[in-house]
Amino acid sequence: MAGVCDRAPEFLSPSGNQVLGPALGSVVTLNCTAQVVSGPHCPLPSVQWLKDGLPLGNGSHYDIREDTWVKANLSEMLVSSVLGVNLTSAEDYGAFACSVWNVSSASFTLRIAGAAGHLAAVLASLLVLLILLLVALLYVKCRLNVLLWYQDTHGEVEMNDGKLYDAYVSYSDSPEDRKFVNFILKPQLERRRGYKLFLDDRDLLPRAEPSADLLVNLSRCRRLIVVLSDAFLGRAWCSHSFREGLCRLLELTRRPIFITFEAQRRDPVHPALHLLHQHRHLVTLLRWRPGSVTPSSDFWKELQLALPRKVQYRVAEGDPQTRLQDDKDPMLIVRGRIPEGGTLDPELDPDPQGDLGMPAGAHR
Repeated sequence: MAGVCDRAPEFLSPSGNQVLGPALGSVVTLNCTAQVVSGPHCPLPSVQWLKDGLPLGNGSHYDIREDTWVKANLSEMLVSSVLGVNLTSAEDYGAFACSVWNVSSASFTLRIAGAAGHLAAVLASLLVLLILLLVALLYVKCRLNVLLWYQDTHGEVEMNDGKLYDAYVSYSDSPEDRKFVNFILKPQLERRRGYKLFLDDRDLLPRAEPSADLLVNLSRCRRLIVVLSDAFLGRAWCSHSFREGLCRLLELTRRPIFITFEAQRRDPVHPALHLLHQHRHLVTLLRWRPGSVTPSSDFWKELQLALPRKVQYRVAEGDPQTRLQDDKDPMLIVRGRIPEGGTLDPELDPDPQGDLGMPAGAHR
């Protein structure tokens, strides 16, 4: 029986090392329950609590209660010991263990929840804040580039619609506007970005109804760009009938583009500019700033987003008349010098009889 009584107890609670983080000032209860061998020759089990390797006893900070139950088969019994710990100071935290017969033990670890918990929360908050700041920075710096990439990849292709121009540019017949359109706007859009523009320095809507020429020109263009300079806004109809003109433009063209200038100073605000700010959801309103002249500025990116998507086509087949010559006209290819009295290599001349059906030497 001695060998049976020496069998190590089986701990039911806790099943392993239990780590707790109760708050300072609270009371925590540690439950140690074990199943031990019971018999007439086996001694009654004794439970001992230790803290940091030192035995504990009942005191102001600790409350120990024990209970035992004999199972129905009388060969095993349950022993339970509950330790109440009053956490009044940092010294009350530590490593607790309950030992049965000094043979086996179960352990508890009490950690201060305040410092560790707050530190983890602060670090997590800082990490989340850093991620949000990084996302905001990337959004500000790369938003237009991402939108341009999406437009070039998945944007709507406005081709085969019968229109000849990508944009109709309306501006005033003033030296400053002509310089801006012909030396800045047109070279940047046509030469650098491949758009085709229709320029018109006449009044856009000078009368109550649009003229036939204006209707034809707008119908041939996919977008409308209006340069709202001081000279353009100085027209009489811009002050008195701009609202009616804007309504007609919204019927004639798709989301018109208005370019304003940061250097413009009008007091009070011009009625046309005030109206455009109120209807930003219907139009595209761009502001030209001193740094906008740079080709990589946000102005050109926003303008490109408002214009149709440009598609770069790779020519798969050349002219059918020269396709058999690998898309190269043999009349324009010189492969070395032809010696005097020699003739063109037949492999290089697919029609040795000549264009008129006569041998090459028969021409005079």
